[in-house]
Amino acid sequence: MAVILERIHKAQNGDDEAFLELFQKYEQDLYRMAFVYVKNQDDALDVLQETAYKAFKNIETLREPRYLKTWLIKIAISCATDLIRKRKNVVYLNQTDMELASKDSTDVTMTITMQQILETLDELEKSIVFLKYYSELTFKEIAELKDLPLGTVKTTLYRALAKLRVEMKGADLL
Repeated sequence: MAVILERIHKAQNGDDEAFLELFQKYEQDLYRMAFVYVKNQDDALDVLQETAYKAFKNIETLREPRYLKTWLIKIAISCATDLIRKRKNVVYLNQTDMELASKDSTDVTMTITMQQILETLDELEKSIVFLKYYSELTFKEIAELKDLPLGTVKTTLYRALAKLRVEMKGADLL
């Protein structure tokens, strides 16, 4: 942890290589989070690039170096939601998706059904579910990231899980 804190301080003092090392440490997690939001590789890469740019430009604003990952995820979520708003949440199927659909329609149907079920959640519920189970953040980290009380995060997660259970039963996935 001391090495990471040292790199953060170096990055905050203008060391480009220190920033790059830090960003690369969390790059895969940030990409996965972006992909969950934007639902395609190209847009996820765009979000990742924008996240790197914004984080680099604003690294000096990071108040608590131990929360670097949380800070980066917050930036990535912001960039992803901005992109979604700009693109009006349109999802395009690429050639690979079409080939996959023709080879194994069961998996594609399951994926589409799961995406449809997740879309029944509001943005806050979806975000908390992804942060808890996909990014494996603690309730406390999610509360800090979302600027919400801990109890609100827990209540929202449990409400979202209840909705998902009802939707999954309706879709015969359980």
